[in-house]
Amino acid sequence: MSLTGSYDDANIFAKMLRGEIPAVKVYEDEAVLAVMDLYPQSPGHTLVIPKEKARNLLELSDEMAGKAIARVKRIAQAVVEALDPDGVVVTQFNGAPAGQSIFHIHFHIIPRWEGRAMGQHGGGGQARTAELEELAEKIRAALD
Repeated sequence: MSLTGSYDDANIFAKMLRGEIPAVKVYEDEAVLAVMDLYPQSPGHTLVIPKEKARNLLELSDEMAGKAIARVKRIAQAVVEALDPDGVVVTQFNGAPAGQSIFHIHFHIIPRWEGRAMGQHGGGGQARTAELEELAEKIRAALD
């Protein structure tokens, strides 16, 4: 798959943004939706999904890129405050060879703790909704 192409309105994040499928929400405003990753690489793994229709960062408008990264920073700060990790990974993939598996722009915020391995991207098991809700509540409280 190339880095350019047509946007697929049937991708899972587009459906999430339209409210067609459930998500454990952490934050939402006019620019982004932040949700808990269903297949977390670490407890508290959060996704920030810009609302603009773009497959990757290279297709995202400069205006939305600025808004999105400001939200990523704010949500990453809340993840750190809420969960007290030793570090945090913020990442974003562009194209299948780079690891992108859902072709709507999104950012990963992944808390890390010393001595704990991080799971494989998209390779772990699905988390229980109750666990995700508990983590989301802590992060939401840190955003307030």
